[in-house]
Amino acid sequence: MPLFTVVAIVSLIIVGIVMVVSGFTAPNGATSGIDNLWNDGGMFPTGFMGFVAGFQIAVFAFVGIELVGTTAAEAKDPEKNLPKAINSIPIRVLLFYVVALTVIIAVTPWREISADKSPFVAMFTLAGLGIAASVINFVVLTSAASSANSGIYSTSRMVFGLAQEGDAPRALGKLNSRKVPANALMFSCIFLLASLILLFSGDSVIEAFTVVTTISALLFMFVWTIILASYMVYRKRRPHLHEASKFKMPGGIVMCWVVLAFFVFILWALTTKDDTLQALVVTPIWFVVLGIAWAIIRRRPAHRARYDAFKSELDASRQNGEK
Repeated sequence: MPLFTVVAIVSLIIVGIVMVVSGFTAPNGATSGIDNLWNDGGMFPTGFMGFVAGFQIAVFAFVGIELVGTTAAEAKDPEKNLPKAINSIPIRVLLFYVVALTVIIAVTPWREISADKSPFVAMFTLAGLGIAASVINFVVLTSAASSANSGIYSTSRMVFGLAQEGDAPRALGKLNSRKVPANALMFSCIFLLASLILLFSGDSVIEAFTVVTTISALLFMFVWTIILASYMVYRKRRPHLHEASKFKMPGGIVMCWVVLAFFVFILWALTTKDDTLQALVVTPIWFVVLGIAWAIIRRRPAHRARYDAFKSELDASRQNGEK
């Protein structure tokens, strides 16, 4: 996260706390106060299902968190830097999501928050900080660009890795003079243009955003499920390596099943709203396309030979582990 984004959010929290403590009253008569969190309908003013529907965008907000692991190969000191980065994630979530949203709702009652306007911009505008509101708009744009940059980084390297293993066209596995997978990077950028089609084919930006975020959440839940399954298999087949690890996952196998159960809950939550249900129904088409592509690729002699060699190595590793 860029430094100015952190500064902007921390500034918002500080300004919001000052407004709450001073009992700020908006031009429409709404008064700031911590009681705005439970007044006017309680903690679930639109019912519990309104709370459930919020999980869709919450899951999307964590898309890309697995990048911490992806960067291990390029980290200078992964055994030191990765645990530090991973341990900072809960703190970032509490500060940039929970605390920030708590302050916003304490300043502005939930009924006064408009879905068409940024609550961050609206709060600075209420405080009379017009310039700060403009800065927040800039921060939002740069944050979106930063997020897109992270996505392009991970996608291009995933595509590069697939090409190296023979699961993608060979041209995508080449590096340029600066050791950058330029072809895979360009391939990833081209797919960003699909957003323009969604933007102009829908009735509103929010509708297109909901479809994209829902599909992204579903696809990354699939990725996270594969990661969890791989971890459980790793624990079973390579217990000695796990014991030697300096940074173990808290809860281990139990937490894997807890997370998988949570994913089932999310899938059910997506069926409760028409817009998210539509994206849920469409997403399997992508897996059908991937299945067809895999069925074609796996029949190639070179790919089959590589798979057989990998299987032989895996069998040998199992036998050595049993001994």
